[in-house]
Amino acid sequence: MTWTPHATVAVIVEDEAGRFLMVEEVSGGRVVFNQPAGHVEENEAILDAVRRETLEETGWQVEPCHFLGVYTYKAPANGVTYYRFCYAAKALRRVSSTLDDGIVAAHWMALDDIRSLGDRLRSPMVLRCIEDYRNGRRYPLDVVVDTQA
Repeated sequence: MTWTPHATVAVIVEDEAGRFLMVEEVSGGRVVFNQPAGHVEENEAILDAVRRETLEETGWQVEPCHFLGVYTYKAPANGVTYYRFCYAAKALRRVSSTLDDGIVAAHWMALDDIRSLGDRLRSPMVLRCIEDYRNGRRYPLDVVVDTQA
């Protein structure tokens, strides 16, 4: 068997009121909550994936500001290992109400409300990334060298 990890991006977007942009989506037949996130496409720059996934899943244009880290997770449901490149971004403007298939809605949520979701979070990485962001984890964008950019 060949090991095929998945490269994904996730985006932490906080508004001036301290709320976070979250995605309510259907995954594995369940409705769960996640940051705007998704797979990096072939020949796509990682920062372009950050912008694209956020726009497709929330209708918001964002601009990446900081890199938070690479998070690894092996999903118990399917055994797939995910490498999540997590970024913090600034919301610029909402430009669309059309959302990707499988997306129920985009929400601005307070941290306490996100914490209260428990097992309705898509994975433990969702809260971990927000907590790391809230604890001041920030790296310059150029810490990730991307030859696609």
